Amino acid sequence: MTGAARPGRDRRAVFLPPPPGSPRVSGAPRSTAVVGGGIAGLAAATALAERGVDVVLHEREAYLGGRVGGWPVELYDGTTATMSRGFHAFFRQYYNLRSLLSRTDSHLGRLTGLPDYPLRHSGGLHDSFRRVPRTPPLSALGFAALSPSFRPRDLIRMNPAAALPLLDVRVPQVYQRLDGVSAHDFLASLRFPQAARHLAFEVFSRSFFADPRQLSAAEMVLMFHIYFLGSAEGLLFDVPRDPFPTALWEPLRTHLYRHGATVRTSTPVEHVAPTADGAFTVVTGGQETRHDSVVLALDAPGLRALVARSPQLGDAAWRECIGRLRSAPPFLVSRLWLDRAVAAGRPGFLGTAGYGSLDNVSVLERWEGEAARWASRTGGSVVELHGYALPEDADREAETDGLIRQLRRVYPETRDAKILDARHEWRQDCPLFPVGGYGDRPAVHTPQPGLVLAGDLVRTDLPVALMERAATSGFLAANALLTAWGVRGHPLWTVPDRGRNRLLRALAGDRIRPGAR
Repeated sequence: MTGAARPGRDRRAVFLPPPPGSPRVSGAPRSTAVVGGGIAGLAAATALAERGVDVVLHEREAYLGGRVGGWPVELYDGTTATMSRGFHAFFRQYYNLRSLLSRTDSHLGRLTGLPDYPLRHSGGLHDSFRRVPRTPPLSALGFAALSPSFRPRDLIRMNPAAALPLLDVRVPQVYQRLDGVSAHDFLASLRFPQAARHLAFEVFSRSFFADPRQLSAAEMVLMFHIYFLGSAEGLLFDVPRDPFPTALWEPLRTHLYRHGATVRTSTPVEHVAPTADGAFTVVTGGQETRHDSVVLALDAPGLRALVARSPQLGDAAWRECIGRLRSAPPFLVSRLWLDRAVAAGRPGFLGTAGYGSLDNVSVLERWEGEAARWASRTGGSVVELHGYALPEDADREAETDGLIRQLRRVYPETRDAKILDARHEWRQDCPLFPVGGYGDRPAVHTPQPGLVLAGDLVRTDLPVALMERAATSGFLAANALLTAWGVRGHPLWTVPDRGRNRLLRALAGDRIRPGAR
């Protein structure tokens, strides 16, 4: 997947050729410090090291992967398990993330597909994407036809004119049209049935760990395009067969070593400063190292803090932009080791709505080898619960108890289960994409030559989001540096960059152009 070979089934996927240049760095050596070992930093480090750049990757935590990382914990019985920050779906349209993973797993055999993406509302409605056609617009029509949340009288009440922006989503035009509207207000304008709003749309909004009232409608509409109406890859997804470190990041660490990179975990960067001759000094643990360039691949709190500690970076306007970055509301991940198994028919992943703050339930032994071995040995289950967009002043113990209480509603067989062990992660470091915030979002390029940004908070002007935005931005950051050195960059792919149907695109363009009535 590192070349021009089509990465998926969608014949309309867009190929972005690599910037031209020499195959590798030649002449004077080039060095780059990559700050942050999440997906974006790993993508940038990999892309640079493969072209012969001397890369040093700095990661604050003891593990790689960032928000998709994992670390060992000791369970009640003295055995070791891997804890993480929760479930992540590796969708088939994550072309650039999958390209990164293919460096160490050419056929992506360490991923396995879940057979369904079920959604359940507390009112009794169930939806599923398993039988929905993958090719738009049949995907949308098929979902509406198969979904019990769409009834004929509800469809009559809908506002089709308000839905036209969904038919021709382009970047950055979608932000010009909808960034000033909240996802909540946009959904209200569609007059969707309430249950369908929860199951068909708000699942996308809450994927950003944000309340729909705080999230830009442009970001949610772009998500709908990427996963549903703009791509023929469908809404089913893959998950790693083993915990994130084993399946994904430790093999990539080895790949980096083979290309001469240095990986320093448990090494927070204290300070970055430009030098008089256009290089950079990076300070870690009181030690200074010199590099030709720097990639800052940090989450919003980490980027704000490092820039504040590095007053010579960028210019005043850029520094103020970084200082205004906001984090989404906190979220909670609870992983429970139960003394008995959940019912055999329960899916590996279930999206939920109407169950208090519970947003989804995972049964890890359905796909993850480590959890499956524990369940086989004990007869129990490893269950994970997510609660997104929680109040910042929420009582953590009460929220934890609430997730467990809702699990017992969703899967009644767990009511009598004993919790043998539990781990709870309360975090608040995902980026918030607020209403009207697109113009203030930092891009890959900065005012300072040799300094670039990467991460899911970075504006790319491409139809990507979440983990795929992180990977894409990492490759873009590396390409920016390689291009400056006359070295060939790396190719990229995206989902189609506009609506798929010419007639529908024309209709949408006519109705939403400025001044149209």
